[in-house]
Formats: sequence, C-alpha cells, structure tokens
Amino acid sequence: MTATSARRIARVRPLSRAADDEHFFVTNDAPDFASAAGKVWTVATSPFPGSVANAGSRPRCGWEIGATVDEASFTFLAPSVPANVLGMAHNTGRAGRDLPPQAFHKAATSVVGPGDAIELRPGVGRVEPEAELTIVIGRKARGLTPGNAKSAVLGYTIGNDVSARDLQECDELWISAKSQDTFTPAGPWIVTKLTEDHLAIGIKHNGVELKPASSADLGWRVEEILAYLTSFMTLHPGDLVLTGFPAGSAPIVPGDTVTCHIAGIGQLTNPVVSAA
Repeated sequence: MTATSARRIARVRPLSRAADDEHFFVTNDAPDFASAAGKVWTVATSPFPGSVANAGSRPRCGWEIGATVDEASFTFLAPSVPANVLGMAHNTGRAGRDLPPQAFHKAATSVVGPGDAIELRPGVGRVEPEAELTIVIGRKARGLTPGNAKSAVLGYTIGNDVSARDLQECDELWISAKSQDTFTPAGPWIVTKLTEDHLAIGIKHNGVELKPASSADLGWRVEEILAYLTSFMTLHPGDLVLTGFPAGSAPIVPGDTVTCHIAGIGQLTNPVVSAA
C-alpha cells in the first residue's frame, strides 16, 4: 500500500505491561506501508493540540518522544478519541446532491478500533457494515467555507458505519440503529496529504469481495460536508466525520469477519460476535 508524500499517524497501545487506558501516538513516513520501513514507527506528540482526551500517556521506557517502536510491539487503537462522530445520509451520486445535505450523530461510545469485535445484541435484526472514507478533524472549527474547509482536516481514516436496518425503519433519528456500542469501528491509522477524490472503497465479507465503489461516487464532497456541518456546530480535534457509503454490503451475523478497505489508506478488519 502506498500513498505519495503521506504521513501515517496512529494511536496505539504497547503490548507489554500496558494499562487499559494507556495510549501513545506514533508516526510513519514510509511511502510503502508494507515495507520493512513501514513497520517501524516513531513516538510523537499528540496531533490534536488542546484535546485532553487525545493527550498521549506519560512516557515510559522505550516510549519517549522520538523513540522508534516496531509494529509488532503494539496494537492499533481507534485513531482518536472523538467528541463528535457524524455521518452523512443519502450521500451517493446525483441522487444525494438532489436532496439537501443531512447529517446524523453516532455516539462517541460506539467507536472501537481495528480487531475489536462488532457486538450484535439478540433481536437487533438485520445489521450491515458500511465502509466509509472518514475525515479526522485536526483543529477546532466553526463556520468553514468550501474554500478553507480542508484547513481543518488532519487526514483520513477508514470508518465502518455499522447500521441496524430494521431499527432505521422505526427510529427516524437513527440513534438506535447507528449508535449501539461497537457500531463504529475506525482505523487503523490516519493518512495525511491524501487526495480523496477517486479512492476505491469496498468490503470483504468473510473473505468475499462485495460490489466496490469509489469516493468519486459520493454526492457531497469533503469541503462541502465540512462547510455544512460547521454552519451549525463546532467540530473539535479528533472528531470523526463519515462521508457516506457508495459500495455494496451484506448482512452480518456472529462468526463473520468484516474488512473495510480504502485505497491509499489500507484496511480495517473486525470480527462479529454476539453481545454478552
């Protein structure tokens, strides 16, 4: 996987003697993500200045700022601790642009990281994953315009907008359908300097590739989405904005594995289990 001039930023937890809430930010500038250099990361300061939730843990031996750490020594977490998680409804192609832009909230508590389980409650009904190009906000932002909106973007990650379809039918606000615990896997890292206009997007369901699409199939573009959202609310460092789902999906059940992939970023894999 390559991305020209891109920097990857990840939020990670050491495998050795880590506390449950311990996390560090690491960066990698290797153009080939799968190369040996792409597996060696540098411990860095938080990319979200002013965000208490996204302040890195106190340094410990081997995890001081500037130290190098091998990918085998840590696990990837969701790329940020967001105050807000937002998605865009009906944002596909011309049909999406023919309707006014419309956003929905997903609970910040629904966010999980790579490898974490998507948990399905008994009786939840039909549930489907949605692979979405996800904007990671880098600074506090209000009143953005299409001309300056990207100045608030730190980079992009992969988001899985897991959705309970039956609940969408009876919940007009989609809260119960979109905000259940574990219904927003995100990661594995943030990619900066990414040209987001024509990125292949898709899902592998139990290893089977579903109908692919492209970020070009989205109706409203990144700068338009951010101008719309910040016309009525303030976005904060670490917030996640899922831009919409143009590709094919399929129902998921406990025992399944879902891999969302986006060109230039990588892939996000999560197992599906029954909720305890």
